[in-house]
Amino acid sequence: MNILDSLAVFTLGYPSLMATIWICGGIYFYVHWERKQPWPNTFVWDENTPSVTVLLPCYNEGDNVDETVHHLFKQNYPSMEVIAINDGSKDDTASRLDALALEYPALTVLHQDNQGKASALNNGLSQATGDIIVGIDGDAILDYDAIGYMVGHFISSPKVSGVTGNPRVRTRSTAIGKIQTGEFSAIIGLIKRAQRIYGMVFTISGVICAFRRKALEEIGGWNTDMITEDIDVSWRLQILGGQVRYEPRAMCWVLMPETLRGLFKQRLRWAQGGGEVFLRYFSQTIRWKNRGFWLLMLEYIVSVAWCYSVIALLIAWLVSQVVAPMAWPITAQLLTYFGSILIAISFIQFTVSFYIDSRYDKEIFRCVYWSIWYPFAYWIINMVTVVIAFPKAMMRQKGRHATWTSPDRGEQFHEQ
Repeated sequence: MNILDSLAVFTLGYPSLMATIWICGGIYFYVHWERKQPWPNTFVWDENTPSVTVLLPCYNEGDNVDETVHHLFKQNYPSMEVIAINDGSKDDTASRLDALALEYPALTVLHQDNQGKASALNNGLSQATGDIIVGIDGDAILDYDAIGYMVGHFISSPKVSGVTGNPRVRTRSTAIGKIQTGEFSAIIGLIKRAQRIYGMVFTISGVICAFRRKALEEIGGWNTDMITEDIDVSWRLQILGGQVRYEPRAMCWVLMPETLRGLFKQRLRWAQGGGEVFLRYFSQTIRWKNRGFWLLMLEYIVSVAWCYSVIALLIAWLVSQVVAPMAWPITAQLLTYFGSILIAISFIQFTVSFYIDSRYDKEIFRCVYWSIWYPFAYWIINMVTVVIAFPKAMMRQKGRHATWTSPDRGEQFHEQ
């Protein structure tokens, strides 16, 4: 087997291996924990119920913030305040939030210049009174029992520093929206379940997350110079010894891009954020006391190597078509063999994940046809964005405020 054959095996073998690991971890999580948890649950709160502060950072959310706040105040939780932070919006977000504050006494509105989501969250944290800090995005619709499900983890164990919820895509009017519905279930959902089993969670979902306030204060809140504040805060909490959990019952309905340009822009930021966190905390995570990170670090390193190996394989193939067009017989056979395996594993992956998530989202099966194509698109998007983003992460100046504008979030959704 020559180097090209080895690259071919790695190119298709690695996604197959990772999908298998996610499937096994997801099944164990479901059998060991998830299926034993009541759904829906009947909460009984008493005087010892932890107080909650919901932080709602907003930047140009005029089209969405009214709906988000109205649903937020329907939460089945007895002790909750909401702090909305207008991060220098250029639309009518500020006036809408001020009007909502008159309607809801438990809503406090803060205004600041545009400094990024992390800065807005820190501003809100400085005014918060709750024992538990919940963060959601300005376009998110929170399930009415979501906060209760997340708070339960903090009550059950003092080791829990953070809890990530279960984002559900509500922009399903286009093929891209429907495909992402499958992604959040079969890939993101399974990954979080598997990582919870194997040790460390790579990231909470910034659109729906909860933190023990004391743990947040110990790490100094959110870093304002990281392009993905959710990945950064997840790593710092776990480096300090805290535990991050996944709560699939804490659902949050979110708007996602419905154009290829918007989707690519979003995933490029995610990939850059992962690179920034890896580079900044590498020296800490390799220490013996943080050995729980080692599997996560190994997986990340191999995934980056895989992205560049795909580029190398494509270049080698293009060159061979000019120099020796018939020089790849074994490689072609290997690609066909491992490609068939990947297709079979992807089918199993979606079967398992859709079965698990249908407990919470009965309409998910409507997206089956579109979703079965996503594993291939996922790996291609992952490859391209990492190859572009990792160098950007290496060159990004430390200490510079991270500000960004959200890509399209379901243009079709707003037209309906």
